[in-house]
Amino acid sequence: MEKIKIMAVDDNRDVLFSIKEGLSSISSYEVQTVSSGEKCISALESGDVPNLILMDIMMPEMDGWELTTKIKRNGDWKDIPIIFLTAKTDDLSKGLGSLTSEDYIEKPFEILDLKERIDVVLKKLIK
Repeated sequence: MEKIKIMAVDDNRDVLFSIKEGLSSISSYEVQTVSSGEKCISALESGDVPNLILMDIMMPEMDGWELTTKIKRNGDWKDIPIIFLTAKTDDLSKGLGSLTSEDYIEKPFEILDLKERIDVVLKKLIK
C-alpha cells in the first residue's frame, strides 16, 4: 500500500516541526513541509502532489485563501483536500473556511486531534 502524503504549509517553522514530528511519531503518513504558498505551488508544479494539504491562512505574500483559490482552480489539484490550521478564529474566517476546505482547526491544536481529523477527511475520500 502506498504511503499517504501530507503537505503542511505554514510560515512558522515551529508549527511545521511539530506537525512533521508529531504525525511521524503516531502515524505512517509521509509529511512534507513547505514554508510559503509559493513553495507549495512550486512543489505541486514539480509533480509532488500530496493526498492532503494542511494549510495556515495567515502567511506573508500569498495567504491561505489565495493559495486555496490557486489550488482549486487547477484541474490537476482541485480535488486535493485542504484542512486549515489557523489562529484566525473570527466568524467570517470560520464560515469561509467551512466552504473552501474539508476542515478548519484552530491553533493551538493537539497532534492526536489533528491526526483523527485527517483520518476522517481521508476516509471520506476512500468511499
